[in-house]
Amino acid sequence: MSRTIRIRKGANIRLKGRPATSIVDAPPAAIYAVQPPDFTGVIPKLRVKEGDAVVAGSSLFFSKDCPSVQFSSPVSGVVKSIIRGAKRKILAVLIEADEQGKAESFPIIDPKTADRTAILGAMLNGGLFAFVQQRPFAVAADPAITPRSIHISGFNSAPLSPDMAVALNGRMEDFQTGIDALNQLAGSEGVHIGVRSNETIFSGIEGAKMTQFEGPHPAGNVGVQIHHAAPLNKGEVLWTMHAEDVANLGVLLSKGRYEPLRVIGAGGSEHPAPQHMRALAGIALTSLVGGHQDAENTRYISGDPLTGTDASAAGFLGGLHHQVTLLPEGNEPKFLLTDGWLSPGLKKFSLSRSYPTWLMPKSKEFTMDTNSNGEERAFVVTGQYEPVFPFDIYPVQLIKSIMANDIDGMEKLGIYEVAPEDFALCEYACTSKIAVQKVVRDGLDMLKKELG
Repeated sequence: MSRTIRIRKGANIRLKGRPATSIVDAPPAAIYAVQPPDFTGVIPKLRVKEGDAVVAGSSLFFSKDCPSVQFSSPVSGVVKSIIRGAKRKILAVLIEADEQGKAESFPIIDPKTADRTAILGAMLNGGLFAFVQQRPFAVAADPAITPRSIHISGFNSAPLSPDMAVALNGRMEDFQTGIDALNQLAGSEGVHIGVRSNETIFSGIEGAKMTQFEGPHPAGNVGVQIHHAAPLNKGEVLWTMHAEDVANLGVLLSKGRYEPLRVIGAGGSEHPAPQHMRALAGIALTSLVGGHQDAENTRYISGDPLTGTDASAAGFLGGLHHQVTLLPEGNEPKFLLTDGWLSPGLKKFSLSRSYPTWLMPKSKEFTMDTNSNGEERAFVVTGQYEPVFPFDIYPVQLIKSIMANDIDGMEKLGIYEVAPEDFALCEYACTSKIAVQKVVRDGLDMLKKELG
């Protein structure tokens, strides 16, 4: 029987626009994008140029540091353009999709009889290893390392997140195949899955250690689950993978097809019809927003409201994202007594009890914009981080040690256990308006560079 861990620190931000439980197929997009910045720690080296024909599963670029890690096209078509930024940094490879639907054919492998080398080779050649992340540092995984364990979160607790039971409905056979494969790649502690205490979709899965979690967000973060179920010690390495990508791995091995399928939670108060939508990674957001077009007054977020990226109306779904959120920009003037700081706040959500809305039923949902209501201020100890940070770590002291580039302090305060997403609620609660997630990302990048 799996054990149950109760997460007491955190908060559920109740936003309007929760996706309906039904699934619809997203309209096919004319353009798809594979964006190297989505994969932290990857320096891309191109295999294609503009005008090249590709099929689903064709390698577009590889990692400079790990040339065996391939990043593949989700569709067949033509390389329309290669978008570059400052210093010619590759920001995106755009694929103009055709209607032929051609795909690379990969060898079919039985993970129960194949060895580790064969499975790892299949993942690398088939483009699925690109979706494996590594702790510490929260970066793309190194295939040359055997991880202590592999961790999968069986639910998402972020605001407006897709329902994993809906996303994996009808895919559990592929998911089991993926688990069988990951067991060949994991070290002595095997594969771990964190599940909701009342969830039954994973009840028939074999070969994984199940741990039940209860409590508010960020209970669904894989980092929180690792910290409470199997803490990471200095010198150890473990891998993480999204549950849908585990099912996609099962498709690659059992059917020989690269298919980065996503069941996307398309929601938010500005979305005209919040729902779960089936699509491929890298799809244009225009296929996911129900025809909504108001770039001036709407924030188009690839990902969840706390950790996602501002993709713009003409943007694309991030490679590791499973959610699209439309929120008001908050660029309209606020009046002092109606919606300013002197208003009674009857329509406002607060983590503290600043507004009387904490007395309202838990079913009450709120429309929130992206206005930060101020700029960065002095970073002082307010006690706001600790109630929403479910780690046995001092968050304020860790952030200050990162800002001071104090490597010894960072290590002692537990930086190896965290990722930027684990601090999302701290950033939301911060009255100093500190970009906490960016600070953590910069600290992890600096440590990786210094320590290798």
